[in-house]
Amino acid sequence: MDRLASMQVFIQVVDSGSFAAAAKRLDASAATVTHHVQALEDHLGVQLLHRTTRRLNLTDVGRNFYEHSTRILAQVEEAERCASTLQTTPRGLLRINTTEAFARVLAPLIAEFAATHPEVSFDVVATNQMPDLIEENFDLALRPGQLPDSSLISRRLGVGARIACAAPAYLERHGAPQRPQDLADHNCLIHAMIDSPWSFTGPDGEIEVAVSGNLRSNSWPAIRGGALAGQGIALLPIILIAEDVHAGRLIRLLPDCGGGETPIQAVYPPSRHVSVKVRTFLDFLVERLHEQPVLLGYLTADGTDIAA
Repeated sequence: MDRLASMQVFIQVVDSGSFAAAAKRLDASAATVTHHVQALEDHLGVQLLHRTTRRLNLTDVGRNFYEHSTRILAQVEEAERCASTLQTTPRGLLRINTTEAFARVLAPLIAEFAATHPEVSFDVVATNQMPDLIEENFDLALRPGQLPDSSLISRRLGVGARIACAAPAYLERHGAPQRPQDLADHNCLIHAMIDSPWSFTGPDGEIEVAVSGNLRSNSWPAIRGGALAGQGIALLPIILIAEDVHAGRLIRLLPDCGGGETPIQAVYPPSRHVSVKVRTFLDFLVERLHEQPVLLGYLTADGTDIAA
């Protein structure tokens, strides 16, 4: 028995004053209306209505049940209305996991989105490793690189470019490489995601160079810190070092050669109904990153760093 449906029929019978009138309002047969009320009475083990040939009267139990049923159905309708609204208007807390590098790109975009969607608030957590989104209650993760196969849904946002760079202090001591092959003679700071050999694309096509050095890490900030300290040459995402290059703290090397690209993906738990806050924010990100590729550190056609 669908108790909510039976409660709705019972309320309509009481409000209409008869089974026949209720059936007409509900566009149902009188037998169907009678069946719903009888099913309720059988389920509850009580009589809800006194039936005569001329009129219906509520029993004391029926009157009490009618009042409670009216309130319950009003609450159900309100819950459905709220759920429907949540699926049409972005609102609530959006928990995002990302890397420290991409968090720098994300910050101004979040501010812009929040200005036009004031009912959405953000909790952004930066970690090196991909978390369990369901267990840690994240709505969304924005991560670079190819992600392992999983049950998560992914959406490609774009690609981030990488460049070889070093601090002026390092270049004063060791000189600047003139071609990718020269990197074999330098101290290179290696991120675990881009292990040796490093790949470059230039006028002569794709070149791979076996590199080595005294720092290897799975942390982009650690590699950046080593480069800023003059420890060696690093291959870093432009989104992480654009300000450093612009300020002269790091010098871009091998300007005619691109250091590869890393795909940037959004991933979220599978669901038949993706929440409107997630869907709207993702659409916004794709649009903004398409309009402003500099945010991901794209290179111009001539290989210059448009982020700098």
